[in-house]
Amino acid sequence: MEIKCYIQASAAISPQQSFVGNYEPQLLPLDERNLLRAQEPGYAGFIPPNSLRRMSRLLRMGLAAALQCLRNANAQVPGAIITGTGRGSLQDTEKFLHDIRTYEETALNPTPFIQSTYNSVNGLIALQQQCTDYNNTFVHRGFSFEHALLDTILQIQEGAQSVLTGGFDEMTNEHHYIKSRIGYWKADLTQPAELLASGTPGTIAGEGAVFFLIGTQAADVELKGMQMLYKPQPAQVSAALSLFLAQRGVKAEEIDLLVSGRSGDTRFDHFYDGVDAMASSASRIHFKQFCGEYDTAGAFGMWTAQQEMLAGRYKNALVYNHFFGEQHTLMLLQRN
Repeated sequence: MEIKCYIQASAAISPQQSFVGNYEPQLLPLDERNLLRAQEPGYAGFIPPNSLRRMSRLLRMGLAAALQCLRNANAQVPGAIITGTGRGSLQDTEKFLHDIRTYEETALNPTPFIQSTYNSVNGLIALQQQCTDYNNTFVHRGFSFEHALLDTILQIQEGAQSVLTGGFDEMTNEHHYIKSRIGYWKADLTQPAELLASGTPGTIAGEGAVFFLIGTQAADVELKGMQMLYKPQPAQVSAALSLFLAQRGVKAEEIDLLVSGRSGDTRFDHFYDGVDAMASSASRIHFKQFCGEYDTAGAFGMWTAQQEMLAGRYKNALVYNHFFGEQHTLMLLQRN
């Protein structure tokens, strides 16, 4: 018998004011480059000062978002910790590589190397909460968070009562420059408000950390299912969506919220046209105007859908996202 999966709590650190209070999305202005920086919260209530000064931005954001998620659920120790990240702590990775060159491979500080490993956030969460159960990190580019979510569903089907599931990535100036050289970002400064109508290739970069506590205890929002598609044609996306909804007993016209990853990139935005046509009566939110593009941006898309459903506005929410035309994901959320 299939066991239902409910989103019991969540927390998000993003370019928006999403960490505390009522979330109201804002189209933020950009000044220098096509990059939406995450707004870090105060860490005093989450991380001891002597530990904080040794931690990079991504570790601070990931740990704080995870702990806030557990607090929102009035939980201490989850049954498992499963996360996804496309790049891990770029700041620590870059620092370690620069130190290798500066010190000619001698007298290197091991801390940046230790913290640059992809599972460092999971380890910090487990240590702080004394969680000795299943702990896993997925690193699969645009499928990183989605594989963590798939593993979460499998763990719950296998008997886990709750799973702390998250996605996190950061963007450094150096990495932003490297990706700009291969066409990831728009050549000219493009404001989020103008993103979808820009008519040019590339998009704007983003970063963030989003966590969910997913479990069997009934809650307001249920995760009905998730499906991944690798390098499909546009027609295959529409066909997969029809089957995806039919298997879950939902008709296309019953989708009243479409959370879309449309990013203003003229090379790949045509994938969204077929889904838009199928869910023609649904309200739309293009979430990358608010968080930018990064490997685990789908986690922010799912969080956005959950927030809208908790507000009581919608019954069935479909999240459709892809990462530069390669990794495509469908998620279905339903309010009880």
